[in-house]
Amino acid sequence: MSVRPKKHLGQHFLTDLSIAQNIASALTGVDYQDVLEVGPGMGVLTQYLLQTKHTVHAIEVDGESVDYLKTNFPKLEPNLVFGDFLKCNLTKDFPSPLAIIGNFPYNISSQILFKTIENRNQILEFVGMFQKEVAERICEPPGSKTYGIISVLTQSFYDTEYLFNVNRFVFDPPPKVASAVLRLRRKETIDLNCDERLYFQVVKTAFQQRRKTLRNSLKTFSLSTNLKEDTIFGQRPEQLGVSDFIRITNLIAHDAI
Repeated sequence: MSVRPKKHLGQHFLTDLSIAQNIASALTGVDYQDVLEVGPGMGVLTQYLLQTKHTVHAIEVDGESVDYLKTNFPKLEPNLVFGDFLKCNLTKDFPSPLAIIGNFPYNISSQILFKTIENRNQILEFVGMFQKEVAERICEPPGSKTYGIISVLTQSFYDTEYLFNVNRFVFDPPPKVASAVLRLRRKETIDLNCDERLYFQVVKTAFQQRRKTLRNSLKTFSLSTNLKEDTIFGQRPEQLGVSDFIRITNLIAHDAI
């Protein structure tokens, strides 16, 4: 029995066992016991996770893959959930501190990352396969054209590490793009010391018009004349790091008082 990759689910099954082993080995195991694999497919990565000291959980949206995993990995079955990671309640379904791992469907990989950021209190580590371009963007420092919303929001709460590239021909079927594996380790301090809801709004709004200076792109926040004179508002968003956006958020918050 095998599972045919389903295009509508964005499935590209990894066939190179050495790469699967390297992905599993990227888990540090620091401060957590439980690991949740998202989209295990036919268990190419799962088999190596089950050899580790971790308690392995998996969530799979494809019923055919779930049946395959139950048959071939009976050890996993008690911790195998048939469901959609993007819709699950992590704190309810997996209450312990977690690491997330997976060879993610590229059409939802960014959504998986944003769900991780939303659940940053619980998710201590994240190891995943992404489209190479997206992995680069996540790990990119300020000053680059590819640096953007996903870079800032991820780096606000996690230390990012670009691990290695993966050739597209080690998948069935081969995707049209190259891939890469990255690791995120949650920062010791995830309190931004600002209004976090406002912070997210500021970052997203700034990059929606990334070629403009903040003085222009953040007009919707009704900045006072005095505030707009601050030199930081004369810069473009791609020039600014996390600490700069925290400062801007606090300036805007106090400007309204």
